[in-house]
Amino acid sequence: MTFPSTLAIDRRLLSCLPLLALLVVPLAGCTGEGLAMENSEDGKAKDEKKDKKDELVPVELAELGNGSIEAVLRFSTNLDAESEVEVFSQAARRVTELLVEEGDQVKKGDLLLRLQDEEQRSNLARVESQVERARREHTRQKNLYERELIPEQAMNDATYDLEQLELAYADAQRELSYTEVRAPISGRVTRRLVNLGDHITVNQHLFDMVDFDTIVARVYVPEKERGRLAVAQPARLFSEAMGGEARRGKVLRIAPIVDPQSGTIKVTVSVPSREGLVPGMYVEIELVTAVHEEALLLPKRAVIYDDNRSFVFRVDDEMKVERLEIQPLLADREFIEPVPGQLFAGDKIVVAGQAGLKDGAKVRLAGEKPKPQETEAAAAETAP
Repeated sequence: MTFPSTLAIDRRLLSCLPLLALLVVPLAGCTGEGLAMENSEDGKAKDEKKDKKDELVPVELAELGNGSIEAVLRFSTNLDAESEVEVFSQAARRVTELLVEEGDQVKKGDLLLRLQDEEQRSNLARVESQVERARREHTRQKNLYERELIPEQAMNDATYDLEQLELAYADAQRELSYTEVRAPISGRVTRRLVNLGDHITVNQHLFDMVDFDTIVARVYVPEKERGRLAVAQPARLFSEAMGGEARRGKVLRIAPIVDPQSGTIKVTVSVPSREGLVPGMYVEIELVTAVHEEALLLPKRAVIYDDNRSFVFRVDDEMKVERLEIQPLLADREFIEPVPGQLFAGDKIVVAGQAGLKDGAKVRLAGEKPKPQETEAAAAETAP
């Protein structure tokens, strides 16, 4: 058997080296790229993690101060007029004169309209002449009776005749008065239901009148609030129809009983006159039950609620927040007065951006770019 020489084997190996090189190079390239991609993703994740650590929560702050605050009870209702009447006719006649129109201001006793009255005037004149004759006859009979020239019965008959005619005269005057419809109260004509020339009937509805000086608001307060009510207590009225500006009123009356069905007390609130408020208008009522002049004012928008508990975030000089529970003492539309000792004037409170904020977190003012030292400090605090 003949074996190849060593030189021949070396030549074969050398001829295979280019092929091996072609196989090794792609494998080496793939391995390098994979490692590079892995290192790149790891770096990106670390950078993102670092960015999250460095991020400061943007918030808005408010500095607490002292001021006046009121405790109020709020209700809504429609205004009423305590002096409001409907005017009816008392005679069946034709309207000959119409003297007022809707919106006119009148005084009690002013003439509103006049009805046809010729028959009533004639009847009154006839009875008046009969009364005058009866009075003269009564005087003559009285003189005769005093001189004992006539019997007592004649004197009594003359007196009776005069009395009957005087009654008839009063009736004639009343019938004539029914032809003139006059204002039963001072106020404003709010509705006219009759026209000139109409033939009206007895008890026909003619006008509606309202005394605008007697407008009130009636609200129904839960009986548990009875101890906070008092006559002459300040009240405020708001009407969207009048621009929402507050009008001042006061408690006029408090019902002495509790409605057993609703468990409420009727409270009548006076309304300032000549300020544009009218009966039927929808208003919101605030009854002021307490006033604290130098209260600590905490904005309501700073408060967050959790399981019927109230919390705020206070910020220290290093822009680090502290989560504090508060107990409201008084509250109005915009502010809360917390129980003394929980917060103090000059404290800085987060009023926007507190959603998701945690106790001890670092914050920055919204709109301000964080400083490098701040982000480094935040990263150091949150680093493992």
